[in-house]
Amino acid sequence: MTQTRPDPSDLQRARQARLVGIVLAVTIVLWMGAQWLGGQLGLEVRYVFLFDLLAIAAFVWALVVTYQIWRGRRG
Repeated sequence: MTQTRPDPSDLQRARQARLVGIVLAVTIVLWMGAQWLGGQLGLEVRYVFLFDLLAIAAFVWALVVTYQIWRGRRG
């Protein structure tokens, strides 16, 4: 059996997909922690809303990168 090396573009897409997964997991954990901590400390709504906006920004970034990965696989 002959083993072939993966295509460099496949390796790049795999790295991007791994990064997206890590960003999503960390974002979810940090967002949930911020929501809990905000409730415990009685933070003002504007600060809690800031955490929400940061999480949304991370989710949008992950969506854009995932779309780029998908488009790269099709092309």
